Amino acid sequence: MNISKIDPPKEGFAVANNSQRAAAKIAGIAGLLAFALVVFGNYVLLGPLVIPRNAADTARNILAHQTQFRAALVCFIAYGAGSVVLLSALYVILSPVNRGLALAGALFRLVFAILWLIAPLNSLAALRLLGDASYLKVFDAERLQALARVQIAGSFDDYYVGLPFFGLAATVCAWLWWKSNYIPKGLALFGVISSAWCVFCAVVYLIFPNFNKIVNDYIFDSPMALFELALSFWLLFKGLRPSTVVAISHHIPNRNI
Repeated sequence: MNISKIDPPKEGFAVANNSQRAAAKIAGIAGLLAFALVVFGNYVLLGPLVIPRNAADTARNILAHQTQFRAALVCFIAYGAGSVVLLSALYVILSPVNRGLALAGALFRLVFAILWLIAPLNSLAALRLLGDASYLKVFDAERLQALARVQIAGSFDDYYVGLPFFGLAATVCAWLWWKSNYIPKGLALFGVISSAWCVFCAVVYLIFPNFNKIVNDYIFDSPMALFELALSFWLLFKGLRPSTVVAISHHIPNRNI
């Protein structure tokens, strides 16, 4: 007679449950929305208003387009909220693989989200400096414009201080993706390499600020961003890979009892 036996999962493989599969869909949606929000807020709304090395023109642009400027800040705040949703979903997915590493990854991403939210505060401070409050009249316009530009530049410092934490979170999670086999090995390996590269670049840049003249600062995090984007698409449309538990048929000869 033929009987089917279910083998235990192979070493290094994890079996996803329904909660993890639901969390994967949430992570995919949160990751894609967060990516869209930060790109739209930074490059479509805020970017055109900021003129490099020109505080006066930047100040005039911000004052002339305050709604656009504030909308960019709302996008950044929504991105921070999306990061919290994403880290929660990733923890649900990856904690069965290694609870300690999954928690570390979640906390690293939380630190990044907190530092990221300081940027809108700096931008609001810049907007206040360009306002018409009576206590600002003790300063001349050029000084206020320069101070406002410094506040906006400080937002980029917030990002680069938080970037090593983002890279560490992505590195830890990519390693857990590799161990779990929930996603293709190639994608997980790309995530480990690109995220570790981001950590390296961010740390070196904080020590040697001219490092971005050797390696363009867009190259710091772009590979990691591509990994996170590809991962979000995979989780949303493909989900976690099916269980590696397989049924094997064995032939056992009939016996007369």
